[in-house]
Amino acid sequence: MTAVKIIKVLGTSDESWERAAENAVEQASNTVENISGIEVEDWTANVENGTVTNYKATVEIAFPVKESGE
Repeated sequence: MTAVKIIKVLGTSDESWERAAENAVEQASNTVENISGIEVEDWTANVENGTVTNYKATVEIAFPVKESGE
């Protein structure tokens, strides 16, 4: 049986919430191997003068825990 570790990452984007989530995964994949899934926990944004200026996605990223000896 494989154990899975979950970390929480905040991604940002000037374009969209979807892109913010994708950025979170892309950045995490620079240091985390074998990402197996994500769950978007929260969507937020910065607003200036009635316009969204920065989208944020809080993402939980799942990946397998390495077994000892690997």
